[in-house]
Amino acid sequence: RALFTEYAAELTDPEQRRLYEEEVAALERERGVEVRFVHPTPGFVLRTSQEGSRRCYINVCSNALMGEPRARAERGGQRWELPYSLAPGREELRPAGRRRLLYDGVFHPAALRLAARSARFRRLLCDTALEAVESRCGVRLDRNNATVLRGVSYKGVPQAPVIRSPLPGGAPKPPDDGGSPLPPF
Repeated sequence: RALFTEYAAELTDPEQRRLYEEEVAALERERGVEVRFVHPTPGFVLRTSQEGSRRCYINVCSNALMGEPRARAERGGQRWELPYSLAPGREELRPAGRRRLLYDGVFHPAALRLAARSARFRRLLCDTALEAVESRCGVRLDRNNATVLRGVSYKGVPQAPVIRSPLPGGAPKPPDDGGSPLPPF
C-alpha cells in the first residue's frame, strides 16, 4: 500500500509531470517529430448521449496553442474558421460504479471568450464540438438533446493530449551497423 501511495503521489507531482513531458519531447525529437502538450483550460461542458443510450460529456476547453478563430465575410453573413484539437474519447468510472464517456474539444481562448458574449457563437462552438466527436470518433450523438451544464466547467480528470508535427529535415539517420546480422528496422 505504501508503494502505491508513493506512486500516486509521484503521478500527481507537477515537477514529475514536467520531467516526463520533457523526456517524451526529447525522444520524439530524436525521431524527427516536434511534440507539444496541450493542457486544456476548462471552459464549459456539453451533456448528450451516444448511440441513444450512453450518456457522454464533451469538455469544451481552451489552449493558446490552437489557432485563433477567424471570420470571413460572405454574402448573407460570415464564415468562421474554428481550429480545434480533439482528444481521444475516454471512459471514466464514477463513484457510483457507472461509467461515463468523456471527450475534450480544445479551442483557442478567444473562441471561448466570443462564446461567453454571444449565444449564436456559443451554438456554433457547440455544433463544431459535436461534429468533431462524431466525425473523428465514428459515433452518433444526440444533437437535439445536447445541453450545456450550468456551473460545471470540466468533467473528469484533465489529460494533456499532444500535437505532433514533423521537424524540418525529418528524422536523423540511424548509425550504420555494417556488420550487424539483423535486418534494419
